[in-house]
Amino acid sequence: MTARPLLAVDGIAKRFRGLRAVDGVGFDVPQGGIVALIGPNGAGKTTVFNLIAGVYRPDAGRIFLDGADITGLRPDQICKAGIARTFQIVRPFGGLSVLDNVVVGALRQTADLAAARRAALAILERLGLAAKAAQPAHALTLPERKRLETARALATRPKLLLLDEVMAGLRPVEIDGMVAVLTALCRETGLTILLTEHVMRAVMALSHKIVVLHHGQKICEGPPAIVARDPQVLRSYLGSVGRHGGGVAVPC
Repeated sequence: MTARPLLAVDGIAKRFRGLRAVDGVGFDVPQGGIVALIGPNGAGKTTVFNLIAGVYRPDAGRIFLDGADITGLRPDQICKAGIARTFQIVRPFGGLSVLDNVVVGALRQTADLAAARRAALAILERLGLAAKAAQPAHALTLPERKRLETARALATRPKLLLLDEVMAGLRPVEIDGMVAVLTALCRETGLTILLTEHVMRAVMALSHKIVVLHHGQKICEGPPAIVARDPQVLRSYLGSVGRHGGGVAVPC
């Protein structure tokens, strides 16, 4: 992992009527790194994702990908620049096969249908879904749909993958399997990941760095072992998650 940031978020802000959902947030994601964006519900995590992915234009601040200013670009332009994302609520094309769902993403990079199918099948193989390639997507279990969502994003061959709670609803053994897949992807392909996640078992296992949001502001940033012991983070987030469940697996 190099020190050069692939993604640089510089003081972004977003207001919805009277609510400041994101307030001057800034952080970097290094090339080949895995950074987690965490915080309580309503902290502004998904809004930050939407600003990066082009769903919203920030009211202030700039966003840079590999040195290029991508602030305010449309989602399709963001995808073309090299960012792909998943969504909290997975919605595959239920009537299409698992393979064809991924081919749709692969066609973003090639007009050759045969090449797109080969690329899609390779991604399904990596994510353990090759045996389900011919099945309709609506027949998949929740863990399988989560992996399909990730496969569809990977098929666009992104530089940066935004993962929005892909571990939610998974059992511990399924979480560990997804962690292993994502770790291998980064190690073998150089993929960079920014994830938002409540399952701390996954956050602590995956992340090189954690950024913590609370009420739209960044309250902490650093290595997992440091963030897990930060008093402000414990008060605002990790302590409450630990009391109410959610898979916290850190010594607090």
